[in-house]
Amino acid sequence: MFHRTERLLLRPAWPEDWPAIKAGIADLAVLRNLASAPHPYHDKDAQRFASSVPPARFPRFLLTMADTAEVVGTIGIDPDPDGRTEMGYWVARQHWGQGFATEAGRAVLEMACILGHTQIAAAHFVDNPASGAVLRKIGFEPTGEIRERFSLGRGEAASSVEYALDLPVLADHAMATA
Repeated sequence: MFHRTERLLLRPAWPEDWPAIKAGIADLAVLRNLASAPHPYHDKDAQRFASSVPPARFPRFLLTMADTAEVVGTIGIDPDPDGRTEMGYWVARQHWGQGFATEAGRAVLEMACILGHTQIAAAHFVDNPASGAVLRKIGFEPTGEIRERFSLGRGEAASSVEYALDLPVLADHAMATA
């Protein structure tokens, strides 16, 4: 699955993308905001991510500049342990503050609707308010819940602010599942 936005191409990661993935994510300033990426982030971690094939209903995307193919970050949706569908993303530090997470988030929500998802969850660590701003810009609402999440990047649990977004049910999907 691919998606083109104004400035980005969202595409699957390919095995040969691992060096660019590692270069963007291995920064502790990025890793500490993630729950599932370890610190330190090794070559094998990037190779595993770039070679993995997620289920079709839960796509993950490499964010690249549409005009140069430079890797900006990744974004995707995954099932979480509570049975919800959760969106997660990271953007390499040199691309922070340029609206790429917002642009990619809107694109992934469009695709989630097409795939038949009706609610998406998301979260950010309390000390990462920039992610909260992104989530609110694309329509997420805080649930009022703050919970402890273990962060591999931090090596410890940290408080996270929980969000949810109800997605519209697309008519074609509603007819196909009726």
